[in-house]
Amino acid sequence: MYTNGIDVRAEGSKGGLSLGWKEGVYVMLRSYSKSHIDIEVMENSEEECWHFIGFYGSPIEHKRKDSWNLLRQLKGNNKLPWLVMEDFNEILYSFEKSGGRLREERQMLAFREALEDCELNGLGFLGQWFTQERGRLPETHERVRFENSKNLFRFNATGC
Repeated sequence: MYTNGIDVRAEGSKGGLSLGWKEGVYVMLRSYSKSHIDIEVMENSEEECWHFIGFYGSPIEHKRKDSWNLLRQLKGNNKLPWLVMEDFNEILYSFEKSGGRLREERQMLAFREALEDCELNGLGFLGQWFTQERGRLPETHERVRFENSKNLFRFNATGC
């Protein structure tokens, strides 16, 4: 059970973010929007400090560029180790999708460039390869490995 939290309300029936944490962890809210919650976390002492971002990439293709720019902005001049827990709503490579409409290479490339610009690396995953499956008929069946099954991270040597 989480004793503390931050909620960003949904707009209508879609979206919304929530972040919870247990007693004994000091959290300072840096910023938030309908797409992110950005906090600084201090554990045990002020020397153990890191940056956490809960991130939700736009589900609308033509707005993903804005998502990647927001991610770059959040990285900014951050000198702390950081962890991004996310649902990017995007794939890195075409083999991460089976069925449905093909992703354009430029779209996946823009995502890969954003991750590179932010020095984010995948931690890996456990479980099934595809993270989303929809469509019951063979002609509408689609399986996708969205990056929402990965936690991404970047570490810097600098502390608080």
